[in-house]
Amino acid sequence: MKRLRGWWLLAALLAALPLIFPGNYYLIVVGASAGLFAILAVGLNLLMGYAGQISLGHAAFFGLGAYASAILTSRHGWNPWLALGAGLVVTGLIAYLIARPVLRLKGHYLAMATLGFGIIVHILLVQTGSLTGGPDGIGGIPPLSLCGWAIDTDGRWYAVIAATLLLVVLLALNLMDSRTGRALRALHGSEVAAGLMGIDTAAAKTSIFVLAALTAGLAGSLFAHQQAFVSPDSFNFFVSIELVTMVVLGGMASTYGAILGAVILTFLPELLVVFEDYEVLIFGAILMLIMIFLPQGIAGGLRGLWQSGRRFRSRQGKVATHPASVGGHANGGADGPPATPSTPP
Repeated sequence: MKRLRGWWLLAALLAALPLIFPGNYYLIVVGASAGLFAILAVGLNLLMGYAGQISLGHAAFFGLGAYASAILTSRHGWNPWLALGAGLVVTGLIAYLIARPVLRLKGHYLAMATLGFGIIVHILLVQTGSLTGGPDGIGGIPPLSLCGWAIDTDGRWYAVIAATLLLVVLLALNLMDSRTGRALRALHGSEVAAGLMGIDTAAAKTSIFVLAALTAGLAGSLFAHQQAFVSPDSFNFFVSIELVTMVVLGGMASTYGAILGAVILTFLPELLVVFEDYEVLIFGAILMLIMIFLPQGIAGGLRGLWQSGRRFRSRQGKVATHPASVGGHANGGADGPPATPSTPP
């Protein structure tokens, strides 16, 4: 229940923002984009933060979900919801097929393998022009509709993406409180120790890898229908690096930290546009300072400050409750001998 307090606060905040800033085009459009990246970051955080398995090719699954929806709806006339489901099936199947061989690797070998997968997918999206449209991409992707209610405005997309984010966060929180979540944390601590405890480490890594890929595929399908256009540039290597940065910046093994990292990395470049030529320089300097002074990420740093404040208040409360014991050591106190005044020479 304690974890769900944060979920309810997040739900209240997402619902209140359009009411506090009605008709704010910038907030709704950029907020929807931040929501999509938050879905991606929460899924990647399950893999990196909790299971300790790094992935530098997460944008590939983002692209697979997007292109599956784009191809099936714009070229074969599928219902967008059926295309979204098919995209999830394709993404999950590919993730499962590569998980077993790739997740046998560890450390930088695993990072290089996932990086290679991401590059291969990007090259295929560019080179298979007859299927994917090549560098020009695919346009004319129809919007989603719900019970005859077309999701074709920025406000409606904000609501759909916010609701999807809440569902993904709820899934992540429940997963971490389950037996599977405890197995993942044990796996992160020591794979050998987890194996000795009877945990099927290969199955645990595969399942969380597939789940992270499915959240990326879901975000990709929503992205395709929201933008009505997809191209390979939206799913390249730099997007994967940006997603990893969101997770690390917000705080590893923190679901809300991943959301915070996604929001910061989405809004900050927009806010720095006024600096024109110095935008990238200032953006990099801010990220560098955050990681220097908050190496555990923003969520970890805030958690540390909160715990330090609680310890300080606890000590202050003890001093206020037992002033005699504190003063007794210096002045003899009620139970000790009286202090002997110093005699002048």
